[in-house]
Order: sequence, then C-alpha cells, then structure tokens
Amino acid sequence: MKLKNWCVGFTLLGMVCSVSAETLTVYSAGPKGLSKELVAGFEKETGAKVSLYQATGGKIMARYQAEKSNPHADVMISSSLGHAITLTKAGELLAYQSPNAKQVPDFLKSATYVSQGTAVLAIAYNTQSNLPVPTTWSDLTKPIYKNQVTMPDPRKSGSALTLVEGLSEQMGSDAWTLFSALKANGILIPGANKAALNPVLQGAKSVVFGAVDYIALDLKRKGETINVVYPTDGTVLAPRPIMILKSTKHAVLAKKFVDYMLSKQGQTLVAKTLILPARSDIKSDRPGFSELKLINFDTVSAAAHAEQTRDKFANIMGQ
Repeated sequence: MKLKNWCVGFTLLGMVCSVSAETLTVYSAGPKGLSKELVAGFEKETGAKVSLYQATGGKIMARYQAEKSNPHADVMISSSLGHAITLTKAGELLAYQSPNAKQVPDFLKSATYVSQGTAVLAIAYNTQSNLPVPTTWSDLTKPIYKNQVTMPDPRKSGSALTLVEGLSEQMGSDAWTLFSALKANGILIPGANKAALNPVLQGAKSVVFGAVDYIALDLKRKGETINVVYPTDGTVLAPRPIMILKSTKHAVLAKKFVDYMLSKQGQTLVAKTLILPARSDIKSDRPGFSELKLINFDTVSAAAHAEQTRDKFANIMGQ
C-alpha cells in the first residue's frame, strides 16, 4: 500500500509518521499560459506542488512588499529587471547560479537572479494603416504620424520604463527632446502594454512606440493585421528575472524550480510564446540576440534613478 501526503499513526507501537509534500509558492508576471505550462511541467517532473499567483510585475512586487512581516513567496518571476536589482541591493534574494544557466549570456544573470527570457522593445504597426513603415524611433515624430502613435506608460509598464532608461542613456538630452516631439505630435499614453496596443489593433491608431515584441508577434501569428519593426538606431531588452527570496523555507525546491525554468524543456516552452529564451542555444521563431541592435546601459544605475526617470517623462507628457 503506497502512503503519500497523509499521516498514518501506529499507536500500538507508539509511532507517529507524518508525510507532507512541499508546496512552492511562485509569484509570476504573465503570460498566464506560459506560467501555467511551466508549473505543470515542473510538478510532473518533480512531484512537488506549486501555488501560483499571476499578476503584473508591479502587482506581484507590491504583494511581496505587503507580506514582508509574513512572507509567502518562495520564487518571483518579474517582468522588470529593476525589481531584481532593487531586491538584490536590499539583501532580500538568495544567491544561486543554476548549472543550466551556462548558456545564458552574462548580461542576463547575476549571483542573485537569472532571466527566464526577455522581451524586446519594438515599433508595432497596423499593416492596414497605409502609413510608411517607420525604421527609427524618431520617424514617429514626423507630421505623417501625427495623432497616430501610442506608447505604454512607464509608470505602469516596466518594459516601457526600460526603453526610456535605455534611450536616455544612449541619447542623453536628445532622448528628452524626442519625447517632447512625440508629445507635440499627439502621442497617446493610455496605460500599460495592452492598453497601448489595443487602439492600434482596432485601427483607431496606427503605431505603438515601445511595444513588447512577443505580444505583437503572437497576435500576428494568430492573424491580426500587426507587424513589428526593430529600430535601426537600437533598442533595449526587457529581461524577465527569476528570483529566489531569501525568506524562503523551501530553498532546495526553489533551486530545482529555477533549474527547470532553464532546462531545455522549460526554455522551449518560453520560446513557444515568442519571448526570446534566455539560453542562447534554444531556437525560437523570432529574431535572436545576433539579429538585434541592442542598446547597452547601466541597469543598476537606472534602477536607482527609476522614480526620477518616471517623473521626468510624466512631466514632459503632461501627466
């Protein structure tokens, strides 16, 4: 007879046996389908149980902070690298380098986090808009795009904030001139990523400045009249860091979860969503690291000045 996850008492022998399966609590910023598939695969492989909470990167971070006196999360997967940098600086993350991270580029990992994968910030446009296809960020300040451009709000989208940070470091004051010109050209900043994309899908607007590429690529795959351009003057990655909280009571299981995220099986699931897998040896039906012109910038310094960057952008946009 197999005993699993229940207690059997042998009172005549004065023995009590207690067997309980560990439950790992994971807070994950979407995509929801990917998180569920990864959890299901991990549970099947290990026999462990996972309690999954899914929300935006901002919401999972807020929940973690609210629970500080009684921590619940063992692992967090965020959509913002800034969260990993902030928690590392606060000493709240457990150091761990998975053996499966060997094929992950150095800029996507540290002693306390490793990226599950990364989005790339791009220009997404409606192919039925009859406007010229833009090739640079500054193209969208031209009169032909007046009142036709949307952008995710950096106060609500970590990836949009990353783009603002990258452009401001690369271009200096010219980046803020660019944002001022976009404002003068009637740019709409309605909310987070989907809020910026929806008017373009519906045809009310034509172009997204700073679209999360895998979302737009997936919609194109499903038949939407949307396409993606990676600006020739460079763009930024928006890594999705996996972090083990130092407060975890299930460190061994948490490390196994990270290992699974970075296994070939886990990274293949990431690739299916059109997120760029963190491992460079996993192929995906989308542009890879070698095909993108990337802006490299000091992410640690950017995280330290994130609030000032958000405020400066909001002031320019009159928000």
